[in-house]
Amino acid sequence: MEELVIIGSGCAGLTAAIYAARAGLNPLVMEGEQPGGQLITTAYVENFPGFPKGISGYDLVANMRQQAERFGARFLSDNVEKVSFEDRGKGLICRAEGEMFSNAIIVATGTAPRKLEIPGEERFYGGKGVSACAICDGAFYRGQDVAVIGGGDVACEDALFLTRFASRVYLIHRRDQLRASKIMAERVINHENIRCLWKYRPIRIDGVNNIESLWLQHVDTQEIISLRCSGIFLAIGRVPNTSIFRGVLPLDEQGYTQRTGVSIPGHSEYLSGVFVAGDCADPSYRQAVVAAGMGCQAAITAERYLSERSYGA
Repeated sequence: MEELVIIGSGCAGLTAAIYAARAGLNPLVMEGEQPGGQLITTAYVENFPGFPKGISGYDLVANMRQQAERFGARFLSDNVEKVSFEDRGKGLICRAEGEMFSNAIIVATGTAPRKLEIPGEERFYGGKGVSACAICDGAFYRGQDVAVIGGGDVACEDALFLTRFASRVYLIHRRDQLRASKIMAERVINHENIRCLWKYRPIRIDGVNNIESLWLQHVDTQEIISLRCSGIFLAIGRVPNTSIFRGVLPLDEQGYTQRTGVSIPGHSEYLSGVFVAGDCADPSYRQAVVAAGMGCQAAITAERYLSERSYGA
């Protein structure tokens, strides 16, 4: 029986691990398929407090993990395939291998990239030309033309990062202005190697062995054009990683769950011992500093919950 299991190892999960470990809870962190979460794919973080010169997402996550380990947090590189809850708040966690019980659980599973859902996308997704991680795959397109889909801060950051390698970066947005912060938008619009294509949406990806062209349609005129490029980077939003909790925890229409104090569907009693933190419960802000704060809250609440209850046989 574990005292506390944290599902997820992004900013929220690692912050929760730091606080829980310092409280002597000996937490076990289930890292999942992508240890470090989405923050690890961010090239440069300029808005996390305490780093006046900025820090890479990888380094920030690595520092947080080392800090959690220093206080006694444990890490398991395993996926959680199913979660159910029994009486008295004991959670049965079904892993890829075996099962475990925990007196308390913090859900910090984050989000995953949203896809275009157009012909050709799945064929070239994942190391074949379509990517959701510019920092992971950008170097493969040195001297080539690439496209970034999106209009927010992530899309702008990806476009700027890709200028280090690509000869030309096309930023494709379905609106006539960027949703990104003013400073990020100005950097993109004024960059000599970035060309913004306004009010276009992708409709098809073509190629034989590699991507050769991206077909676009103008949202107003319906004009269709073909854009020659070798790589396509998606920055069109996120989908919460909560599918394993469907039918177990209450989710909204988008799949986001409540932060704390959730109830089991079909049960009248308050579900104790389950706490939620980070982007999987945050459709509005989705910032590292917000996720960290939520992780802190979840850990403190879990510690109070565990200290107020005794668990008998």
